[in-house]
This record gives sequence, structure tokens and C-alpha cells, in this order.
Amino acid sequence: MSLKKDKKKVIGEVFDDARIQSFLHFLPPEGVDGDYHVLEKAYRGMTAESFATFVGFFLAEGRDLSARNPQGRTLLEEIGSHRLAEEYIEVLRKHGAD
Repeated sequence: MSLKKDKKKVIGEVFDDARIQSFLHFLPPEGVDGDYHVLEKAYRGMTAESFATFVGFFLAEGRDLSARNPQGRTLLEEIGSHRLAEEYIEVLRKHGAD
């Protein structure tokens, strides 16, 4: 008997504005800055194009692109050495992230 997967892997999922904005409402774990948490979730879960749209919504809410994780690092500092992060880094810098 073979087991059937209950979820299908989705590659290249298209995010509409409502889906992108839903990332603004993720609650952080205890001890993690809420702004940093949603930025990291968006970075890890979106294409660079969707991330750019997310950053616009994020800033429109008056949130902080330079929020820090528990280790004291910004998202820009965290992803600076990631091999495929160039487009995300450009988005963050374009909008004034430290």
C-alpha cells in the first residue's frame, strides 16, 4: 500500500496583495521583535518581486526596516552573505534599511 501525500509542493506561487499583506500579521515568538519577524518571514517565503511589494506595505504601516533580531542584527545584516539574496538586499537598501 502506498501513502498519498496530503500536500502538494507549490513552486512559483503567485501572491496577490491580500496574501502579501497577510505576512504583516504574523505574531513573533517571545523575545523577537515583531517587525524583524515579519520581514524575515517575508524574505523566506516570497519571491524578490513579492518581497518588494511587501516592503511597501510594511513601510506604509510605519514599521521599522532596521528592526533587530535577538542577536542584535538587522535582516540586511543577516542576509548579506546569502548567495541568492542580492535582489532582496537591493529592495531593503532602496528603502533605507541599515
